[in-house]
Amino acid sequence: MAIRVQDRDRFVDLANKRVNNAIKVIRLIGNLSNKSNYSYTEDDVRKIFSALQREVKEARRRFQEGSERKRGEFRLS
Repeated sequence: MAIRVQDRDRFVDLANKRVNNAIKVIRLIGNLSNKSNYSYTEDDVRKIFSALQREVKEARRRFQEGSERKRGEFRLS
């Protein structure tokens, strides 16, 4: 199946925007590591990175299988 130029252009445009947005937000999460401004436990850190890794794994699976995403929201308690 041939890729239409318009579809490819739209994909590239959105991929660039979304990946750059994700990188910015991940950097903001990294800013939370400043212990002079925030208090957190190692369990909090584990939960944050577990959730991020799970979502990256799910996104990759969707590219490989072309299936719908699972819905859910991260919450520290």
